[in-house]
Amino acid sequence: MKLAIITAYPPSMVTLTEYGYYLVKHFRLHEAITEIYILCDHTDGPKELDFQEEGSTIIVKECWDFNRYTSFFSVARCLSEIQPDAVLFNLQFLKFGDKKIPAALGLLLPAYCRYKGIPTISLLHNILEQVDLENAGFTKNKLLQTVYNFIGSSLTRFVLASDVLAVTISKYVGILEKKYGARNIALIPHGTFETPPEPTYELPEGPKQVMAFGKFGTYKKVDILIEAVELIRARTDENIEIVIAGTDSPNTPGYLEAVSEKYGHVPQIRFTGYVREEEVPIIFSQSAVTVFPYTSTTGSSGVLHQAGSYGNAVVLPDLGDLSILIREEGYVGEFFDALSVESLADAVQKILTDEAYRIRLGEANYAAACSLPMSEITQMYLDYFKAVQLSKTEGLPFVLEQGKKPEKVEA
Repeated sequence: MKLAIITAYPPSMVTLTEYGYYLVKHFRLHEAITEIYILCDHTDGPKELDFQEEGSTIIVKECWDFNRYTSFFSVARCLSEIQPDAVLFNLQFLKFGDKKIPAALGLLLPAYCRYKGIPTISLLHNILEQVDLENAGFTKNKLLQTVYNFIGSSLTRFVLASDVLAVTISKYVGILEKKYGARNIALIPHGTFETPPEPTYELPEGPKQVMAFGKFGTYKKVDILIEAVELIRARTDENIEIVIAGTDSPNTPGYLEAVSEKYGHVPQIRFTGYVREEEVPIIFSQSAVTVFPYTSTTGSSGVLHQAGSYGNAVVLPDLGDLSILIREEGYVGEFFDALSVESLADAVQKILTDEAYRIRLGEANYAAACSLPMSEITQMYLDYFKAVQLSKTEGLPFVLEQGKKPEKVEA
């Protein structure tokens, strides 16, 4: 199978780059895949293709850019040249831009692929029905929120034109089936990027590292984390380093620089900047706790799965999709009120001051991460692609029933 994956790809700063990297890494190990074409955005640095294992051939096609109005046409042209056997989209609503027109045009691509007869699966990491538009950085204007919801519903219908629309949270299946009457929704878990050998759960000498990882500035804000650690320092003797690992969200350029200036008086804060894939294990393994300073959620969390795979204890807000994910996939952690510095301080302090508890949380999260490796997740996608190809060969449509394998039906 010649597989095209349309995604942002490291060292891109566009969202979902890490997930694109691990999709490629694990798809290339399947014997059914002969070639993988990565249809990705342009970057200044070279693409990260440092895979050690033998696998299928990878060809990189840089054919779109964030907020570029012609991305739809350049991707369509690239697909015509490649003639893939199947296409997988790694999507969320602001994948192709945070401006309305380029963002919308990019989301028309799954419908285009279906029209061209290419077996198409779109992985949609968030659905607009579950996004807090104000906290997620879309708009604070209530009228505009109504407009966004209308546009979002229209664009969702275009993405639903895929042969299969994959989501990572069970609640999304019911919402999409009820609102749109869709019968092509597949529940495919997020999966864990890596399942390294079980860690020792020992921490390096020196200050205990309290780490936040991601793209910050919209609904992910580190101000509350810094202030919570300052509160812990004031009431304990804990030696703590704050580690902010990652970059600004594309929607909020300059956010971390402003935070650095605002809290310049606070000791032991480290801003890592962009974290390359080979540096990720070091960042997580050295952390005493991974904190999720979120005020909203927009789908499944790659950072949670990464924290689990390296045996991290986690502190997270008990809200939205994150709560569902925790309960469905077996992760554990300390919860806090998303708007309360004191609540966050209490949660982090409980872990930092109880070594046995920190290790128990890490062990449970490692076990949860190991239960859903990316090798199994990519196999699920291949099973769906095979079912789609078979139905096209036989000229029979098929529908999907929640929680079940693809089922062909008579036309």
